[in-house]
Amino acid sequence: MSERPAGPRLLGMPSAADAIELKHLRAFVAVADELNFSRAANRLFVSQPALSRQIKALEQLIGCQLLRRSTHRVELTLAGEALLGASLPLLSDMDDAITLTRSVGGEVNARVTQLWNSVVEDGGSGLAAMREAFEAFNAQLPVPEGTVVRPVQTDGVSSLVVAPGPGRRPSVLHLHGGGYIAGSAFGYRPLAGALAAATGAAVLVPDYRLAPEHPFPAALEDALRAYRWLLGQGDAPGQLTISGDSAGGGLVISLLLKVKQEGLPQPGKVVLMCPVVDVLDPPEGGTPVARWFSLYVRDHPPTDPLLNIFEADLSGLPPLLVQSGTEDVTLPETRRFVDQAREQGLDVRFDLYPVSTHVFHLFWSFLPEAADALEQVAGFLGEHESGSAVEAG
Repeated sequence: MSERPAGPRLLGMPSAADAIELKHLRAFVAVADELNFSRAANRLFVSQPALSRQIKALEQLIGCQLLRRSTHRVELTLAGEALLGASLPLLSDMDDAITLTRSVGGEVNARVTQLWNSVVEDGGSGLAAMREAFEAFNAQLPVPEGTVVRPVQTDGVSSLVVAPGPGRRPSVLHLHGGGYIAGSAFGYRPLAGALAAATGAAVLVPDYRLAPEHPFPAALEDALRAYRWLLGQGDAPGQLTISGDSAGGGLVISLLLKVKQEGLPQPGKVVLMCPVVDVLDPPEGGTPVARWFSLYVRDHPPTDPLLNIFEADLSGLPPLLVQSGTEDVTLPETRRFVDQAREQGLDVRFDLYPVSTHVFHLFWSFLPEAADALEQVAGFLGEHESGSAVEAG
């Protein structure tokens, strides 16, 4: 290898910061292309505050201002114009590489589909098979390294505390999914562990009673007992969070309404992951899902707002972060709920991710969107109460 000829030494420019991520560049390019934060946020399926944070992070990492923002307009600086010109071919090449990889392999989508199909297919074979399949499904998902799990009795409800380390007092109550007929605290260690690892908080997962042995309102009663127990552990109510995925997300809303009805203090934050909020008119009426919900509802009056959330007065509930996939079958009912909540004055941040699978958060170990969603949960819980965000547009 030949040596460079001797000559004057030039001061080299610093190399690109290692912390710059593709999402930073995509956020910048979207805003630069639209010159409008609202339209760019809609295009990327993120909230305007999240988009603004990504732009600011990029500017800090590069060390110069890329955009000039005022009340009425957004414009590029000279540095921004330079970065835009360099970023467009880079992102185009990356998109081509990803498209090629997916067309050849498709391993991520295939893996997710295979995992979920094992549950749905067995769901038509009977309740015992459905429950066994759901536990086997969760057993294939990893629990984050360093997770500590311990059993507790929450006012008579068997529960688990899933923490990112020893000696943590739970501050998050998570209600698991499973169509109200399946699922367990033990089976949900992978998702609860990922939530704990992302937020740094210990997560309480109650084993609430399941239908058809225990139809509505048994699950709600158990969730309320677990929340009462959590209130008694020492943290101020405003420091507590209630989260839930799928049917557990619908149960969270029922719990919040019951808490209001009982005159108990509300938690500080609420997180809903691909929530199922309509048990009376499920989106797939001819599939086992409809039968699962009918086992939960039984003959209970459909006008009860604790069951029929769309008949409920949601006023006074805490700030909510709602996350869903753009092709999730439950998205229409989720949008309807978000619209209703906002119309009734609730502070709602609604984040959409370009994924098709239901409760994509379960696949945090290999699905980038899932890991990002959990990071957004951590950020949401860390925000000041007055600084919560809303969906762009």
